[in-house]
Amino acid sequence: MTAEITAQAELLEAPSPQARSILVIEDDQGQREALIFRLSRVGYRVRAAGAGREGLAMAREDRPHLVLLDLRLPDVEGFAIGEALADDPRTCGVPVIVLSAMERPDIIRRTRAAGCQYFVRKPYDPNALLVLIESAIAEAAGW
Repeated sequence: MTAEITAQAELLEAPSPQARSILVIEDDQGQREALIFRLSRVGYRVRAAGAGREGLAMAREDRPHLVLLDLRLPDVEGFAIGEALADDPRTCGVPVIVLSAMERPDIIRRTRAAGCQYFVRKPYDPNALLVLIESAIAEAAGW
């Protein structure tokens, strides 16, 4: 009976997907719209930015549960955005998943050094990305 009560309490503590928010920072409109559509369809609240500085301001304003970050942005490199998110007390606990087509040998090391938790190479499996998003949000929240 105690295990059942504990399991029920854990379910009550984790917010529903509708209460979870994701910020997409992606300059490619098609990629951005596809992510917004897919994530909204499974119940996430999604905000999106087409440039790095805009996305950083949105993250600081709203503190999303997770950030999806492209590295090649028109105004600033994604690594700088990752570092700024990691260095800011308002956003340092927000998990960041980098989505990029970059194939440099040091890309994963640089991603981690910038404070980002995960690197997913484009093109990616959208279902695998959803699993990673859910896992990253749960881990950050301690569920």
